[in-house]
Amino acid sequence: MSTTLPVTTPRSDDATRAAASVDRSIRLITAGATRGETCTPDLAKGPWEFDRGPAGYGPGSSMGDVIPTGSPRQGALPEEYRRASDAELDERIRAAKATLGDRVVVLGHFYQRDEVVQHADFTGDSFQLANAAKTRPDAEAIVFCGVHFMAETADMLSRPDQAVILPNLAAGCSMADMADTSSVEECWEQLEEVYGDLTATDADGRVPVIPVTYMNSSAALKGFVGRNGGIVCTSSNATTVLEWAFERGQRVLFFPDQHLGRNTAKAMGVPLEAMPMWNPRKPLGGSTTAELEDARVILWHGFCSVHKRFTVDQIERARADHPGVQVIVHPECPMPVVDAADASGSTDFIVKAIQAAPAGSTFAIGTEINLVQRLAAEHPEHEIFCLDPVVCPCSTMYRIHPGYLAWVLEELVAGRVVNRIEVAEDVAEPARVALERMLAAKPPASVPVPAGSTIAAAGDAAAAAADVAASAVGA
Repeated sequence: MSTTLPVTTPRSDDATRAAASVDRSIRLITAGATRGETCTPDLAKGPWEFDRGPAGYGPGSSMGDVIPTGSPRQGALPEEYRRASDAELDERIRAAKATLGDRVVVLGHFYQRDEVVQHADFTGDSFQLANAAKTRPDAEAIVFCGVHFMAETADMLSRPDQAVILPNLAAGCSMADMADTSSVEECWEQLEEVYGDLTATDADGRVPVIPVTYMNSSAALKGFVGRNGGIVCTSSNATTVLEWAFERGQRVLFFPDQHLGRNTAKAMGVPLEAMPMWNPRKPLGGSTTAELEDARVILWHGFCSVHKRFTVDQIERARADHPGVQVIVHPECPMPVVDAADASGSTDFIVKAIQAAPAGSTFAIGTEINLVQRLAAEHPEHEIFCLDPVVCPCSTMYRIHPGYLAWVLEELVAGRVVNRIEVAEDVAEPARVALERMLAAKPPASVPVPAGSTIAAAGDAAAAAADVAASAVGA
């Protein structure tokens, strides 16, 4: 857990904003006005064009993922917002925020497009932002520019009278959707057949298995782990959370992201053969009873389509083209990519690594392109580029467009709350238990990094900030 990053005023440097804009890059590439490649020309279209089409995550990294039946759909965005120019939307957002004043707080995830982030009162990762909202107790509305599970977490951590708003209801998360409640409960029942009573303890006081869910999961799954003695983790504190779980359980069921679970457990010394994959479409997840009995970490068959794009070949090319480059990747990347990088860490770790580096450093970053391009624009003293040369943003983060932000804010000005996200109390109560356990599992005061690397300073800074923030939030 790390401190939030406040944004007090929008950046006024037009050149910096233009360089940071992934949307602008995509438009130029699609129009043939600049060199480059995108994963689909559909990224240049307005997201409202996909709101009224077949259910799907939209263009971008998750466009090939299968969306669950019944996923939230966004209604038609009024034409005035679809037709408005970028400049008009910018002005309308500013005017609405000025009118609302302290009655609203706007949160912007690191992966949001720059045209949205510039209007955020706070930027950060999902949990940082949920806690940032708590610093604005007078706000009647929390506008969360992120994805669905993030808005759910904010709703659970905010006051009942505060309305949490997601500007585009179609902004889900394909990885979070890869672990649904019914599949996880079916898995739990099958594990009970293998291990016996899941509440019975061994001689060391440990139960057969502890469920751990990544923050990138639905409120319902956070509630599931809360009811079953489990805990939530973030990419910043996954090691600490697994240590917590191993003290209480003989093994861990980790979902929905296999890569974060595998990378974290491997770094802790858990052998790969003790980490079977659970495929919910196969009996016993595709493993044998013996494999499950020998397991230390059972990994769910889920992944982030953004971070799955990064490869070892990309790292090797970066090193060949940029001698001395430091490669930092997110732990949601596949294990070979994490192993080949100089360091891996959360989005906040990556930000702090850039901030702490001496001028003239070169970084190849393996995470979502909006954050990478923004860091490159804000730190011209460094050379910063994305490992993946193809511009392919997170499909669902990209569903949030300034048009939707202007719409929900102007509806608030008119006294109407639209796109409110509410978590039922019977789900929220056990989910809060799991979140509180996560808050109590504070990470250590240091972060392992390569010896002699300039990333070391970022590791120390991130750890110190995380310790302070965890103490403050838990107080």
